[in-house]
This record gives sequence, C-alpha cells and structure tokens, in this order.
Amino acid sequence: MAGSTVLAALKLLSSALLLSQLCAATPVKLEERQAYAMIGDGFEEATMTLGSYYNYWSITNGTYDLTRSQRAPTTSPKTLPMMGDRKAIKIEPNRTALVIIDMQNFFLHPELSPGAVDGRGAVAPTVRMIEGFRKHGMKVLWVNWGLTEYDLLTIPPAFKAGFSGGSNLANETFGSDMGTLKENGTTIEVGRMLMRGSWNAEPYGVLGTMKDEGIKAGTDLWFDKNRLSGLWGPQTPLGLWLQENEVSTLFFGGVNADQCVWSTLVDAYFKGYDVVYVDDISQTTSPSYAVNMTRYNAQGYGEFPQVKWQKQS
Repeated sequence: MAGSTVLAALKLLSSALLLSQLCAATPVKLEERQAYAMIGDGFEEATMTLGSYYNYWSITNGTYDLTRSQRAPTTSPKTLPMMGDRKAIKIEPNRTALVIIDMQNFFLHPELSPGAVDGRGAVAPTVRMIEGFRKHGMKVLWVNWGLTEYDLLTIPPAFKAGFSGGSNLANETFGSDMGTLKENGTTIEVGRMLMRGSWNAEPYGVLGTMKDEGIKAGTDLWFDKNRLSGLWGPQTPLGLWLQENEVSTLFFGGVNADQCVWSTLVDAYFKGYDVVYVDDISQTTSPSYAVNMTRYNAQGYGEFPQVKWQKQS
C-alpha cells in the first residue's frame, strides 16, 4: 500500500514538473491558459471564462453569463440585451437586485427641486422596473440619504457646503429645518434636511407608496446612507446586506445620475459586484456633459442596458 502511494505521488509530481516546463518553454495566450486551468472544472463548453474558481463570468457567443451557475444553484436565469460593448448578459434572479438611489422628495418634489423635470420623468420607468424585478423574484433596494445626529458631527465641511442652499452655510445645509409647504390644500412639515424619518427624505410621489408596499411584502428593503455613495468605506448597511445575502449583480438607477448613482455604482464595481447602469431610470439636473460622461463610463465599468421589463416574460 505504501509503495503504491509513493508511486502515485511520484507520477503526480512528474506530471506537474512536465506541465510547468511546457508552460515555461511555450508562451500561451490568456484564453489558452484559462482553458488549461479550467479543464475538469465544468467549464469545457464555455467559450471563455473570466475570474476565479468561485467568482467568474462565462462568455459564449457574446453573451456574458453572470450566474456563476457551476458554483451556485440557479432558479430561472434571464438573458437581457445591452446597449454597451457587451451585447447581452445572463443573470440569476436570486443573486440580482435593483438599487434605486435618492429618488426622494428633496430631489424631486416640484416645490423643493423645480428644475428636476427629467428626474420626475424617470418615475414612470422606475415603477415599471420595480414591477419587473418583483415579478421575477428580485429584490428592490431603496438607498437614500437618511442622516442621524452623529452623522451631522462627522460629515466633512465640503459636503455641508455642497448641500447649502444659500449664503448662510451653517444653517442651510444638512439637518436644517426646511419649514412647510402646501400640497392639495394640506400643510406639510418638510422636516430637517435629509434627516432620517423626515418627509423630505421619503421617496417622491407614487414611489413612496411602492416602497411601503414592498417593505411590507418583503420584496423591498430600505438602506440609509450618509455620503454620496451607499457603499463608501469598509462597511455600510447596504454593503453588509449584499454580502450576507450573496447578491452579486446590481442594476442602478435614481438621481442624481452623475453623483450619488454614479459614485455608488463605481464603489460597487471596485468591490467586485457586477454593475448595470440603467439609463431610463437615471437622471440628473447637471449639465449634459456630465450625463454623457456617466453614460460613456458606464460602458467601461459595467453594463449599459436597454431593458423593457413590461415586455419580459
């Protein structure tokens, strides 16, 4: 028994040495090295694979398979057309979520942000996306400014200045009392600027109703943030939930496209998530060049979809 074990070990060592010599003597292309590395691991039918043993994409005929199906169970994967360099992606619903950023009264209500016409125009497409994600069993994640008293002590002055509405910087920024407004004959307490629980920090219009319904039904979740990005730094509420629930593919939309949406998407990209920028539900009050920058870079950092969820089966 001992002799046969030693012989087997020697054969294995000999094969390893021969393989290392061949690799050293004969340079091979990246695709070929990946093919050699994946033999016997269930990847033989894939045109190409990118990534590690557990975290990878499979690419076949221009479709990027993000399901990681050889390492994790799938339910009913969906293939979606894209507008960027990647023509199509395949996703697993159980590991995919829609991230809606900052579609709050503060940024969208006509009395508070009269110039946010495009943002209000994104509400209807966002509703359709929410309905589509819920229909296919994918979570909807509401990520919004929601500050605490502690946040007011730790937010840098540059952020406070950027959110000031006038010359009185200290008293017209985060946490300041925004007074009241009239809507349909009703007086509304707007609340303190972007503080948790305030009316101005709630989702705008029908989105608020959909958020409440989704949270009650368990299809939606709410995450507060205290910077432009909902994933900045080592830990945020959103980041912890994504990690604990093994979500790997994220669709992004909201306002403002070139600020909070973009910074959260880029942080997600840096942290290793599959990121998809959804143009129809991403808007901003910034100049057009900022919008074009976001769209251009979305094709390089992740995906850029043209998804009509109401037509999906």
